[in-house]
Amino acid sequence: MKKRVVLIVLDSAGIGELPDSAIYKDKGTNTIGHIFDFIGNSFSLPNMAKLGLYKIINTKNVLPDVFVEGCYGKMMTKSPAKDTTAGHWEMAGIILKKPFPVYPNGFPKELIERFEQKIGTRILGNIVASGTEIIKDLGKKHQETGFPIVYTSADSVFQIAAHEQIFGLVRLYEICQIARNILVGDNAVGRVIARPFIGQDGNYVRTSNRKDYSLTPLETTILDELKSSGSDVVGIGKIPDIFNAKGITKSVHTTGNFNGMDVTLDELHQSFEKNKLIFTNLVDFDMLWGHRRNVEAYAKGLKDFDNFLPKLIENLLEDDILIITADHGCDPTYKLHTDHTREYVPVLMYGKKLKKDINIGVRDTLSDIAQTMADIFGLPKMNNGTSFKDVLI
Repeated sequence: MKKRVVLIVLDSAGIGELPDSAIYKDKGTNTIGHIFDFIGNSFSLPNMAKLGLYKIINTKNVLPDVFVEGCYGKMMTKSPAKDTTAGHWEMAGIILKKPFPVYPNGFPKELIERFEQKIGTRILGNIVASGTEIIKDLGKKHQETGFPIVYTSADSVFQIAAHEQIFGLVRLYEICQIARNILVGDNAVGRVIARPFIGQDGNYVRTSNRKDYSLTPLETTILDELKSSGSDVVGIGKIPDIFNAKGITKSVHTTGNFNGMDVTLDELHQSFEKNKLIFTNLVDFDMLWGHRRNVEAYAKGLKDFDNFLPKLIENLLEDDILIITADHGCDPTYKLHTDHTREYVPVLMYGKKLKKDINIGVRDTLSDIAQTMADIFGLPKMNNGTSFKDVLI
């Protein structure tokens, strides 16, 4: 019998500070727990509760006891980073030895000058900024000059914003690739991100034509092992970008969480003759609500996913396994900064043949997911992580 795993990342849905959170200026953070606290007793996630969510989150609210049909636990990030690339790479089997470079004071002058020379124009910005705020501040000047807007954040990112109609998408993608080619060695940022927008001064809106230019994974991942074994690896949302398409056999980019959920469900309806991993990232939690510290919208997004979950489970086949997790935190109630937060992440699992109400405990690394999938699919042991397959089945 061919096996199929559905791995869904609720991007940034952390469940409480890691022991080293103070080093990252994230002491006291708790993304999902604080959303429960903020919204109050009217807020519930009953379907994720059935998979064990209420067993692993801390909240001031009194959560009801429910019959748990899934297996559950929480995981620590072992890589010295709290960004998207590090989190996803770790759950795929790579533990970073050092963090990707960050630029709290903007990028070095010589690097920017080299970039400007390569693209044939000056740039605007070169500061740490919110993506929505910087286009408010510099969008008009960008339209007047045609100079692209470069900015970064606490993450290891080189972001380029440009107006789709004036600068053009093709040109934006071209200069992002130029930046990716330049950003190597000590300046090898995790991602170069194209951030297109439209509109006029006072009413700029970012579009869904974002494109990420990631580093190629530095080591073999579970995706590579699956692909090499002849299995299908379907990357949905920004998964193909995060892995620079390495180990991916099919890519489906999405326009947001609802589209990502629909595509995942559609993929479940497809017949399959090989082992298959469906790997989905739901980015709106992080991009639209976490960084913007929008608690109500984040809560609604969690509720929307929770409402979708029964339909997803209903379409699982007898041998399918569903894994729901996150890559880091981004506590929308945290006001000391607007960046990711260093937190434990949940791991919720369900399958018709899995045991019920099993606590797999606190895992030392997100790479336990990669090792467990290697075990499930009968692949060689990964370099990192400890399988929890035998606890589940």
